[in-house]
Amino acid sequence: MTSMEAFIRAVPKAELHLHIEGTLEPEMVFELAHKHRVSLRHSSVAALREAYRFTDLQSFLDVYYEGASVLRDEDDFRALTAAYLRRAHADGVVHVEIFFDPQTHTARGVPFEAVIGGIQRALAEGGKTLGITHRLILSFLRHLSAEDAMTTLEQALPYAGAIAAVGLDSSEAGHPPAKFVSVFARARSEGLLTVAHAGEEGPAEYVSEALDLLRVRRIDHGVRSEEDPALLARLVRERVPLTVCPLSNVRLQVFGRMEDHNLKRLLHGGLCVTVACIKRCRSAFAPGCVVEKLLADRLVLQDFLGRQSVELVRKYQPAVRRPNVVIGFE
Repeated sequence: MTSMEAFIRAVPKAELHLHIEGTLEPEMVFELAHKHRVSLRHSSVAALREAYRFTDLQSFLDVYYEGASVLRDEDDFRALTAAYLRRAHADGVVHVEIFFDPQTHTARGVPFEAVIGGIQRALAEGGKTLGITHRLILSFLRHLSAEDAMTTLEQALPYAGAIAAVGLDSSEAGHPPAKFVSVFARARSEGLLTVAHAGEEGPAEYVSEALDLLRVRRIDHGVRSEEDPALLARLVRERVPLTVCPLSNVRLQVFGRMEDHNLKRLLHGGLCVTVACIKRCRSAFAPGCVVEKLLADRLVLQDFLGRQSVELVRKYQPAVRRPNVVIGFE
């Protein structure tokens, strides 16, 4: 093991952009499919792994939703979340902010309480046994209607004590934040924080809408903010965090290759940027868990950003260890 590998494994980490359904590994997909007698399009674990070759966000989502179809009861969501937490703990993660997409499941007849009940059980157990703190973010599917999102919010309110924020994800193109103004206003009135995916495949205008109309505290992705110099200046001035996902951006063809990614320019421009390990699992959405991804992605950590990145991690490492520090919200 090199000194860089040892350093990455040892440093405490906060994972701020994590879709829990996206951590579902092929082995668990087949295990749950067998449990519920669900027929799968792919004949084997190997065939499912091979399916994870994407050309854009939608091609990823098609496989993502198909995999999620095997999640049927509370124990499934507990097992999914517990498996992720074990991997995260092994990688030195001490805090997670987890997105979950209840509409993906309630549309199939899975009760909302089964979804959040299983996730919350695993998070509570992980806090006790692994020492991982968390915040849970309910994400609305933007390709569905605002009315459907409002129904989901109503279902969530009895569990508001377990939910820190609401967010917005799924297919971005053609689904601007403005579509969900009333839903986010209601969420804020109930004391929930707000975040939104914006500026990934959608234009910089969507980032501005999320800030102005949804009043979000954080932008997830935001890489296309670079198209609007005035917006960039605002993001710097207001210290709006961006949870940027370089490897995901390349795999989903937001950027053709890592060398084309604008992460370095965003950092040099003074923006508040975190490097996230989006939708990750051992073999599907990203090759490897946090540590393996970071080791494989040393272009971002060392070669791409330069040695300054290691110095910054060393400088801010104590902040991740402090209790009650939640990057992205405080």
